[in-house]
Parts: sequence; structure tokens; C-alpha cells
Amino acid sequence: MTHADFLKYGFPKAQDIPTLDASSHDRFYNRELSWLGFNWRVLEEAENPRVPLLERLRFLSISATNLDEFFTVRVAGLRGLANSGNPTPAADGLTASQQLALVREDALKLMSQQQKVLATLRAEMEHEGISIVQTNAIKKADQEYLDEVFLHKVFGVLSPLAIDPAHPFPFLPNNGFSLVLQLERTRDKRPLQALLPIPNQIERFIELPATIGYHRFLPLEDLLLLKIENLFPGYRVKSHFAFRILRDSDLEVEEEAEDLVREFEVALKRRRRGEVIRMTYSAGAPKRLKALIMEQLRVEHDELVEMDGMIGIADLSALVLDTRPDLLWPPFSPRVPERVQDHDGDMFAAIRRKDMLLHHPYETFDMVVRFLQQAARDPSVVAIKQTLYRTSNESPIVEALCEAAEDGKSVTAFVELKARFDEAANIRQSRRLERAGAHVVYGFMDLKTHAKISTVVRREGDNLITYTHYGTGNYHPITARIYTDLSLFTCDQALGRDATKVFNYLSGYAQPDSLENLSISPLSLKSSLLEMIAGEVAHAKAERPAEIWAKMNSLVDSEVIDSLYAASQAGVKISLVIRGICSLRPGIKGLSDNIRVKSVIGRFLEHSRIVCFANGAGLPSRKARVLISSADWMGRNLNRRVETLIEIHNATVKAQIVSQILAANLADVAQSWIMQADGSFVRASTEDSGFAFNCHRFFMENPSLSGRGSAGAADVPKLTHAEG
Repeated sequence: MTHADFLKYGFPKAQDIPTLDASSHDRFYNRELSWLGFNWRVLEEAENPRVPLLERLRFLSISATNLDEFFTVRVAGLRGLANSGNPTPAADGLTASQQLALVREDALKLMSQQQKVLATLRAEMEHEGISIVQTNAIKKADQEYLDEVFLHKVFGVLSPLAIDPAHPFPFLPNNGFSLVLQLERTRDKRPLQALLPIPNQIERFIELPATIGYHRFLPLEDLLLLKIENLFPGYRVKSHFAFRILRDSDLEVEEEAEDLVREFEVALKRRRRGEVIRMTYSAGAPKRLKALIMEQLRVEHDELVEMDGMIGIADLSALVLDTRPDLLWPPFSPRVPERVQDHDGDMFAAIRRKDMLLHHPYETFDMVVRFLQQAARDPSVVAIKQTLYRTSNESPIVEALCEAAEDGKSVTAFVELKARFDEAANIRQSRRLERAGAHVVYGFMDLKTHAKISTVVRREGDNLITYTHYGTGNYHPITARIYTDLSLFTCDQALGRDATKVFNYLSGYAQPDSLENLSISPLSLKSSLLEMIAGEVAHAKAERPAEIWAKMNSLVDSEVIDSLYAASQAGVKISLVIRGICSLRPGIKGLSDNIRVKSVIGRFLEHSRIVCFANGAGLPSRKARVLISSADWMGRNLNRRVETLIEIHNATVKAQIVSQILAANLADVAQSWIMQADGSFVRASTEDSGFAFNCHRFFMENPSLSGRGSAGAADVPKLTHAEG
């Protein structure tokens, strides 16, 4: 796999866009529309016939979850700017009001397409024996079963509420799903308006009795409508509709909070009561009932979405059935690196031999957990330091840190309370760590600590040796099963010193005076990137090989984009693999002729951040500069977070990143989308050869170079380009 493969499969030729002034706002593509484009690509995987049926259903659910979060954070922020009359445009020149209009138009199309995709999937699922039944398909035997379910599993959780002057309208939380009922008393036709919140503590879909090999599900809201007489005896339903709300979920914290944890606990309660920013309701809702709900929730007309279909598509993830493996991806078990096996599972012995880079989820994240568990139980270990941005509720990493602290080791945990939607979980973890005797540090008020670092200090003879883990993803064992990320394990003492200086910066606010192999934001990461991009420009002007390969989730920062444009104009060849948002416009004549952008959407979620510079010797090459990072190239990561950018010097690890990981991503066709100059993406073409290389399948079938054990010890990594 070479860079030539990347350019061969359907990448656009340089395009002329007459309306583009290279010095104007038009050189940037709007980040919100770019994000929506990413979610369109996710949704289109739900239509991809090469994807197993229930995995397609999962993609549909993910696209809905993504869109909900986008509204509660990004759209809520735009709405706040627009309502305040803020005239400041984004980098692409659009004001908040203009962006809101464009976002709403595209989001409505996306939601409409989700319903069409669901209809197609339901038909295919029906053919495979999985059905979402309607109430008119309920049989007598089903009625008896549903009576039992309602009485024993549902009834006690429900809170039917009259809507009248004597009953204040209740608070409905973010993602609150409810039925609104217009009732009539049977004996005298006295009207009653009522609200029936649908509790999220009960599964959305109730499985009905079925013959072996078949699955039938009834939505919970339909069961409630069937049982209205049990909830409102003596009344009948004249009309009804369902609705679901999203609330502003951005979080504000006072800058001078004396007790950061308590301030965040208060802020989380404020988030729960955020303003409604979208209300989705079922088609055909009675006007008077709808107007009543709008008034009570203070919803404007442009925040309404009428839905002719299922509300709350995100809940469909519950129907991705483990009992139907024939409709899922083939099973995959992450590998244990050969070198760790060679050392009988001893992580420290494996790391002492040489640096080791694990590629998750292909190599198991259990090695990261084992690293900390062994440190907790090793009597030679004297200290552990750990950043925690996101982790699981029952986190084995937190368990290991608590065990180490209780054993008398010095344990310092740097917990980021501002990790969006994980704030409450992180507060719980910090309380637990403190009870175990660990030092818990919350970092900066105005910066998020997004760096992924762990250090273990071990007494070996008369010396203290630092073992370090640098990651591109979170210390989260569950998401590590589906996120592609990198874990670098090293006992290189220079990298250990760098990590310790970062930890000292987080705990004591003292900026590190010098870092040997590391750049950090907001201090030096961005300037380092710009300097290395400028270095490639210098090589191009000197007619030496000049090339940049980079992989990340998002590219938004305008200064970095302009530096890439300048590099392209100087003749630097730039290949970018960007999963989500990209505000750079590739392939524009005279501006970005030499820039190509692709997005990989497939079985696993691309999450690793990598950048490689040819350094005058081409790519791949032993002279290339290779770096991994926790940061995307966005303003928030480069200016408002503590992030890391680590240069790799180990030859085997460098070869693994360039010739294996990036080369495979660049050569991927089966899961790739190619960005056009107008910001749109098209699927990579396979018309020329019919071959569709799949990088995820490649990684599942081939072990990582640096994790090879004794069997591969003599192997010399082969580079496919000039080696300088």
C-alpha cells in the first residue's frame, strides 16, 4: 500500500470555483454543515448493502443519537448567539442566524431520510423474522401477555398527569418523551386533557411471545395507549399525539468557583432544566393540544419538527439483537500482543525490551488496564499518575488506582470534570478515588485536560524508572472496543520526564521550561505544527520531497488551514484522513491543488490522531517525522485544552504508523468517502479495478509491527518509498 494507491481511487482533480476568493471567507467550509455531512455519511452506512442488516440498524440509531447531541450543544449555542443579536460571523462568513437556517434545512432532510431508511430496514427485518408490530396486529394471546407486562413491569412507574389550573405543568427532562391525551368521560362526556410521560427506566420495545427464530416487538407508547383505561378509568381517548424534547445541554461554570465539584453538581442541575431547543411530535397532532404543549414548554414554531414515523429513532439500538449473529458483523476478538505473551503477561518486561505501540481495538485495550493493575500490585512501584477524561462507570482503571492508593502507593489522578455528558460520572469517580486515599486534581478552570497520559514510577536497583503510556483516546474499556486509537508504551526516560512535567503543569500551574519530545497545548502544540508545516514548504522550495500525511477527527482551525493552503501552493503533497468535520476545501485550482481529503466510515469509529512530515526524504521514510496526538486540529483543542503531541523516534513504531496504519487508511476504498471542493463527499470509486480494499479488515487480520514477539524479532520493517 503506497500513497499512489490513495490517489488512484477516485480522488477529484483540482477544481475551479469561480466564486472563490482565496483571501475571503469562502476558503473555509462551515463547520456545522460539515458535521451534518459526516452524519449523512453515517446514515448512508445504514443503506449500505455490504453491511449486515442489524449493523445497518445500529448505524441508523447512531445517526439519530449524533443528531440529538448536535442539537443540544451546537444548535443550542448558535441559537443563543442569534437570540443575543451577536453579529460576529464564523470563519466562513456566516452569522449565527444564517447558520441556524442552513442547519435546520439540512437537519430536516436528514430526519426525513432517517424515516425512509427505517421503513426499508423494517421491511428487511420483517423478512428475517424481526418485526416492530402495530397495535392492530396484537393477538388475543398477546393481550394476555401484555396485561401481565403492564401490571408487573410498567404500571408502578407511570405518572399520568391532568393538565388543568389545579395541576402545574410538570418538568420534562432532556430527551423527555411523552403522550398528550384528549380524553372524554364516558358517562357525561366531560373533557380531560392529560400528559403521560413515558419513563426511560423501562425498555422502549417490549418483546412479544413468538415462535422460535422470530422476534416481535411492541413500542412502549403503543402499550400505554392500549392500557389507557387502566390509567384513566371511565375515560376514552378522543385524540392524542406523542412528542419528545431536546434541551440546551451546554454547561456554564463560574470562573471563580471555590469548590469546583460542588459548582459542577449545581451546573448539571441547571443543564437538566435548559431551554427546549427542539420538539419532535407525531404527525396529525390536534392543533389545540399542540398549542397547549408549545405554550407550557415555551417552544417556538421554528423549533418544531413534525414526524411522520417513529419518534426517538436512537432507541432502535435495543433491537440490535445478540441472538441473531447471522445479522451482525462476524465475531472479532482483539489480539494480545505477541511480545506481552513472550514475557508471560508482564507489561513492564515487555516495555523494557523496547517501545510498543498498540492499535486498538485490534490489539486489546486490556493491556492498558493490565499495565495499571500490575502497577497497583507491584511492590516495586512507588507512584502512579493518571489523567481521566472519560472512562466507564465500573472502571477497572479507577479500581486499579484505588487499589494502589489503598496499598500505600502515591497515586495522583487528574480528573477532568468538564468532559461533556460525563461530568456526573467523573464526579463520582473522583469521590471514590479520594476515599481510597488518592490525590485528585481537577486541573484548570478555563482549560479542559484532554491529554491521555499515565506514568508508573518503579524502583529498579538504585534507580527510579518511569514507565509511560501515551494515548490518542480515552481510558474507557467499553468505547475502546469500537474506537480505533493508539497506545504508546515506553520506558524512554526522556518521554517519562516530559510526562512528569505535564503532570506538574496540571497540578501546580507551572509551565514546563523545556520538553524534549513533546508539545502541549495551549503552550506549544499549535506553534509546533505550524513550524513543521513550514518546514515542508522549505523542502518543497528547495526541490526536496515535501509531503504531509495526517489523520484526525476534525480540521477546523483557520490558521492551520491557511498554513496547509500555503504548503499546497508551494508544492507540498498533503493527504488527510478526516472522519468528521473538515473546514478546509481540497482540490481548488491555485489554492489547494495538492490537498486531498478522505473520510473513513466503517465497522470501527476512526479516532486516532497522527501526523507525518516527509522531512525532505518522502513518505514513507526512516527520516520522516512521525507524531501521535490527543488533539484534533480545532481551536478548542489547540487553544483551550491541555493536549499532547508526541514525536516518535523508535524505528519500528515509526514504520508501524506510516507503512501500516496510515498507508492502510490511505489505501482504503471500501469504507472511504472523498471530499469535494464544495464540501460534499462522494464514495470512493471501484469502477477501474473492482477491488475494494478495507483497512479495518486488514488490521483485524495483521498484527502490529511493534507488538511482534520473538517470532518477528528479526524482521526489518520494509518501507515502500525512498528511505533517504
